[in-house]
Amino acid sequence: MQIVPGVHLISGRVVNQYLIVDDDELTLVDTGLAGNDKKILQYMASLGHAPGALRRIVITHADGDHVGALAALKKATGARVYASAVEAVAIAAGRMSRPLKVSGLIGLLMRITSPFFQGAPATVDEKVSDGQVLPALGGLRVVETPGHTPGHVSYFAPSAGILFVGDSLVSSGGTLRASRGMNTWDEARALESVRLQAALGARIVCPAHGPVVQDARFPQV
Repeated sequence: MQIVPGVHLISGRVVNQYLIVDDDELTLVDTGLAGNDKKILQYMASLGHAPGALRRIVITHADGDHVGALAALKKATGARVYASAVEAVAIAAGRMSRPLKVSGLIGLLMRITSPFFQGAPATVDEKVSDGQVLPALGGLRVVETPGHTPGHVSYFAPSAGILFVGDSLVSSGGTLRASRGMNTWDEARALESVRLQAALGARIVCPAHGPVVQDARFPQV
């Protein structure tokens, strides 16, 4: 589904991915769960693009619902992979970048289901840092937004007013809220990241979970 010209939402199981189309050069934000590579490639084909048109895959963080299809997509397309240094280590090991704060029955359930939310190890080609600008969507700026995970990053396109927030913000009923709870590495840092994001002036917020938010209002934290 096209959000604005050149930016498409690909709704996968559990998590959203976003495809940026710059003429014949494509950029993907996150990959979804293992097996989601097929859906992404099919969506690209529906727009008339061969696998090789995907030049870069930018990752917000190393959770399995964001990188599960990464290894398969990289193999199929030859795309370069971008992530922060902290998340790159976790991606290479095929694991999350922080432990979950779970115990009891919830902890047991998470341990049972965790294999379904993991991806094969993959190599990150370039480790990104705050303020770096990637050649997509008129300039896609890396914004360090730790909290949900220690190396979480968001990606901001000032010319389009679009912010891709990964799991640093969640959308529910058109309302944005900060990452919190058992899967959040540091809630205080997560709130600091929301304050930073709010100052960017983004009009459209693209979260990994929940609908895209137009005319975005950030939570008061």
